[in-house]
Amino acid sequence: MRSIVAASLFLLNASAFAQAQTAPFDMSGERPPGAAVAPRQTPPAPPAAAAPVATAPVPVTPPVSVLPAPAPQATPAPAPVPPPIAVQPALQPAAAANAAPVQRPGSIRRYVVPFSKLGLSGEYDRRSWSVYLTQEQAAAKASFTFAYQNSIVVAPEASALTVYLNNRPIGQQRVGSPDGSSAVTFAVPPGLLQPGANVVTFEAAQRHRTDCSIQSTYELWSNIDPAGTYLSFAGSDAAEPASADAIRAIGVDGAGKTEFDIVVPALEQPGTTKPLLRLAQGLSVLSSMPNQVFAFSTAALPAGGPGKLSVLVGTAAELRPLFPGLPPGAESAALAAFVTDPRSGSPVLLISGPSWPAVSSAIDTIVSPTDRSADIRRDVLTTERWSAPNAPLVFSDTNIALSQLGVKTTEFSGRRLRTSFNIAVPADFYANAYGEAKVLLDAAYTDNVLPGSHIDIYVNDNIASTVPITTTTGGILRHLPIRVTMRHVKPGLNTVAIEAILMTKDDAACAPGATAGASPRFALFDTSELHMPDFARVGQRPNLAAMAGTAYPYGRATEPMPLFIDRVDADTLSAAATLLGQMAIMAGHPIPVETVASPSTIGDRDALFIGSISQMPTTALSQTNIATASQASWRPVTDAQPGVVDTGTAFEEWNSKVSGGVLRTRMIAFREWLWRNFDISRSSLQFVPGAEEIFTPPNTASLLVAQGSSPAGAGAWTVVAAPSAKDLREGVEVLTSQLNWPQLSGHITTYSSKTGKIEALPVTRFDFVPSTPWSIANYRLIAANWLSTNILSYASLLVVFVLLIGVTTSTMLKKLGRSK
Repeated sequence: MRSIVAASLFLLNASAFAQAQTAPFDMSGERPPGAAVAPRQTPPAPPAAAAPVATAPVPVTPPVSVLPAPAPQATPAPAPVPPPIAVQPALQPAAAANAAPVQRPGSIRRYVVPFSKLGLSGEYDRRSWSVYLTQEQAAAKASFTFAYQNSIVVAPEASALTVYLNNRPIGQQRVGSPDGSSAVTFAVPPGLLQPGANVVTFEAAQRHRTDCSIQSTYELWSNIDPAGTYLSFAGSDAAEPASADAIRAIGVDGAGKTEFDIVVPALEQPGTTKPLLRLAQGLSVLSSMPNQVFAFSTAALPAGGPGKLSVLVGTAAELRPLFPGLPPGAESAALAAFVTDPRSGSPVLLISGPSWPAVSSAIDTIVSPTDRSADIRRDVLTTERWSAPNAPLVFSDTNIALSQLGVKTTEFSGRRLRTSFNIAVPADFYANAYGEAKVLLDAAYTDNVLPGSHIDIYVNDNIASTVPITTTTGGILRHLPIRVTMRHVKPGLNTVAIEAILMTKDDAACAPGATAGASPRFALFDTSELHMPDFARVGQRPNLAAMAGTAYPYGRATEPMPLFIDRVDADTLSAAATLLGQMAIMAGHPIPVETVASPSTIGDRDALFIGSISQMPTTALSQTNIATASQASWRPVTDAQPGVVDTGTAFEEWNSKVSGGVLRTRMIAFREWLWRNFDISRSSLQFVPGAEEIFTPPNTASLLVAQGSSPAGAGAWTVVAAPSAKDLREGVEVLTSQLNWPQLSGHITTYSSKTGKIEALPVTRFDFVPSTPWSIANYRLIAANWLSTNILSYASLLVVFVLLIGVTTSTMLKKLGRSK
């Protein structure tokens, strides 16, 4: 009997010991009560090999769609926001401060930063964007983790980082990690997340340790690590979704990148290019991510991971060797469904059918919810995945309150306050030479602010207006009109920033502790407004900035766009899909395309040519002013070619050596001064713009985008070329990133993989393309902008009109005047 009791006690102790060892064993030293504990990662068990599992394959029979149309996304109601500069104790303690982020067993991680780098600079900075969550993720218990490092001059006692979800603060962390990256975790309150779009906001309030000058504010920064910033969801219910939400919720990886891996065994067969490019554009519009790329292959499925979605496309006979668990319905009808990859457990979008027409029908069920007629005008430009809220599109005389643009009322106690917002204008915007917008400013400042302080307005990081502060008694500004030149406004997305430079006597003394800024000295109110006047509207050809801004003119096409691809291989098709996907996001809908084999079949329609330079039609090169000799001479310089000298670079170096004496140097400086202060250049002093010069790509360039007119001048032809298909794919992936895409402008833009530089050649001569019904008011504005650009023509017309008035007056006086 004693042996039985002893055995029972032994088994109970062993069971309790086993249960106690479920959590990782912690051999660290004893910590004081309340100290943060860094979680340790337990390696998950490798998934067991299993047969492919299909999740709800459904035959596609129109008009029923397997993948439902996107549901309207609810806009989160704004919550009260505390003053951004007041540094308070943390709203909740950080769970993993000063520790590397690790994934807890059984949790699902979603990276949330859609950038390769995220920096919060100055004394005040705020960045917002949205993250799409599924219903299961929104309902799961969640936590938010971010990793950051700050400048050593940031004072931790007066600086803080605050994280908001759906405009509600979930935690605040004092800025104190100058020596290395630190991870901070906040619990997400239950019920705060919602299915669909959720707004993530980082807000930084930073002060200098010792310096009170304006210049010292530029030394303040906190960098957020994208690889260490994510949402964690507990439980298996929040796993990768196997529905249409998997496309919208694809998210990003640790570098802010989104990748669609499309496996097509029949990739190079005729007739597959058109449906595949339509699929790529539909996936782009559904996800609307800023840094997405497409990778085509014919082999097995690539490894899954965060920010990636694998897609299998082909007939049932083509896919069965790659995916043995193919649903039987694919052999009889079009099929679009999600299946599970047995290796990684991640969802795979399966598009199949008995034939390629059936496969195209299955693709349409996915893409058709994103289609939109070119006649339907958009109200906003979709930017919320990287900058929330969406930028409103302004077409005519409009007043917009800054509260609608994401600007919050801010009370500021520092020296330099900067806040920004986004607006968008259509592709036919033509008012950069004469147009003026207005910022109707609502603000206040105390009597501590000295004369010499000023408020500046920036447009796309270019100074557009300055208003000095001259009083010493403080003041309240109610809709103070600040004229803003539209010289730097471009088609598509534009960023406007308001910056207040504030000086006080206390800053000059800079006593110990003065950098903290006890009381506010300036306030910016969200009742301020931006007034955009009526502006001239006419399309211009060529205009790569309009293509980057709204995919003009291809986004307005009512017929399929002719697309020339020199050869259908994995690299070339990946580059074409990545480029068209970015253009579809800018257009707001997929652009219908048709592949052509020769420019002779295009006529005068708007067309796109993409491929290696050696296979590009000479007609397309001639129409875009690219030297045809570059088909044989354009070869990128490699490290193994030390003797190759780039002609353009050598010419610039010799031009700088041979200055031409003191007089030439002064003339150049005078021309630069005229351009900088009065926007007067050599081209503006011509009666008629000169012809475009033939461009030869330098060997330092690895990609070029050029635009010109069709042979009869009725359409726009755009050439995207590189020395090889590999250079084409890599160059397009870099150029279409959110950071680089806005740099596409002029009539030729080049990218160099060796230097990382993107350079643009401005347009010398362009053609007007009517885009609105004829009206005297619009043509008057068009003439005003053209004459403001060509000042010599304006002066000549002014002289002619004065002479005509004089002659007419003299004639009238002779006939009607009193004669002696």
